[in-house]
Amino acid sequence: EPSVTRTQTVSSKARSRLQRLAVIAGVIGAAVLAGAGQTMPDGRPTPSGQPVPRWLSLKSSEVRARYGPGLDYRILWEYRASGLPVQVIAETEEWRKICDPEGAVAWVHRSVVSSRRSVFNASDAEVAIRAGRVATAPLRARLTPRALVAIEDCEEGWCEVRARRLRGFVRQTEVFGAQDRPLCNAARPAGRGR
Repeated sequence: EPSVTRTQTVSSKARSRLQRLAVIAGVIGAAVLAGAGQTMPDGRPTPSGQPVPRWLSLKSSEVRARYGPGLDYRILWEYRASGLPVQVIAETEEWRKICDPEGAVAWVHRSVVSSRRSVFNASDAEVAIRAGRVATAPLRARLTPRALVAIEDCEEGWCEVRARRLRGFVRQTEVFGAQDRPLCNAARPAGRGR
């Protein structure tokens, strides 16, 4: 009888291990399915599992924009603005097709973009940074034309921004880098112009 008891104990341990493995497999499967749920404009799943379109920023002040997704494609121009927000409109595993503030489309390597968010004043006018999410809130500062500022989040048409110790809110429609809709057509070939 002691051997029967030992067999039951081993069987209980094996069952417990199988249950843990099933739970782990379920969690991994759910994560894979969640990532597979993100699609590009043509309906294919995104290689990164991230949504498209989405916002990223340039990591350095020397980023080469290419005609296609690879080093074999010609360089169209070079971005010279670290922190510049760009909208990913399509992607491969290693490359991101982006839309910039001027409406130009190009491919950049995934290593030159960051998930740190910023917004850009692409207009020729100053943008008010308010103390709250309403147009009547006190003015905290002004975002000058062609200036960048870090962004926290957007809701109710306003985005929370920060620059050093300053925190405030800008209208979502007045800055580049906060829109929810795609700003450039993903099917359009790389190059300047809309």
